[in-house]
This record gives sequence, C-alpha cells and structure tokens, in this order.
Amino acid sequence: MRQPVRKLTIDNIDSITEAFHHDLAVIGESIAGKTGISLMLALKRDRLGHGPYPDVSLFEAANRIMSDLVILHGIGALLKGKFFPFDEYTVEFGNENRNSFDIRAESPSGTLAGEAFNAASSFFGTKKRAALKKLRSKAVEQSYRVIMFNAEGPRSGVKPEADGIYQIAVDVTTGSINITP
Repeated sequence: MRQPVRKLTIDNIDSITEAFHHDLAVIGESIAGKTGISLMLALKRDRLGHGPYPDVSLFEAANRIMSDLVILHGIGALLKGKFFPFDEYTVEFGNENRNSFDIRAESPSGTLAGEAFNAASSFFGTKKRAALKKLRSKAVEQSYRVIMFNAEGPRSGVKPEADGIYQIAVDVTTGSINITP
C-alpha cells in the first residue's frame, strides 16, 4: 500500500502518477457479473484485495482514489506551470490525517496550505464550505491558501473568494487546471 504522505516534485510527479494509474487498471474485476443486492454488498462491504487501497471496499477505495487523482493531477499542473514559488509539495493521499492539511509547501518566498477533495455536484457545496472553513480558521498565517477539487464538481462555476483563497479546479482525465482568482 502506498505511503499516505508524499513529497511531490517536478522530478517524480509523472512516475508517481503513472504508477497510480497502473494500479487502477484492474479495479472493478471483483464485481464483474454481480447485480442487485450482491452488487451493492460487494461495492460497500467486500475488501477490494488489490490496487492502491486493497484493504477497503470498492466504494471506499473509489472515494480515496478520486481525491488522490485531484491531488496528483493538480500538483502536477502546479509544478509544471510554476504557478506558486514551490519546487516541492507534501501531500496526504487517501484519508490519512497526519498533517494539518492535505497539501503543504514552503520556500523562502512563503508557505502554502491546502485542502483537496473530489465530490459529486450534489455534495460539492458542503465539501467546499468545510475546506474553506478549515483554511480560514487554521491557515491564516500562510502566504497561500488553496482548495483543490474536481472540475466537474461545481454546478455553476467557481466564484472568487473575498479572502484570496485560491480555488484550483482539476480535470482528472486531462490533468488541466483552472485557478481562481
């Protein structure tokens, strides 16, 4: 199983992302041919047995994997585009909570704290509010504060936050990002 905290740099982001995608290739084989209640039970209860989260159900693995993809592709785009003055980002994958934030970075130019998630449109507002609340209460001293999320999450686009928190919408299929403000 992958380590929950990683240091992502321009030198390793592509290989880590490629390895992660490779691990995803076999996910879903365990539910082939299942329907109805047996499918629901397999999705919610059966241990996956492979992939980046072999010890959880397919449902739980999907939640973690989708957030991991936001982080991998989002940080990859930030590193390649040099949007912020950082050469390395420390991130947490899965649902670990060993650091105060999902994304951290520091350099002589400043510090960054960020939260990342992948949510359906119906749950996006709730997740965004929680991430913003955490950054506003626990990251006030940071030079940069970001929330990173799946691009298709917001129903009606992204509105700039008055307090300058960067919102990074990540397309997990293309790796492209859109940063607001």
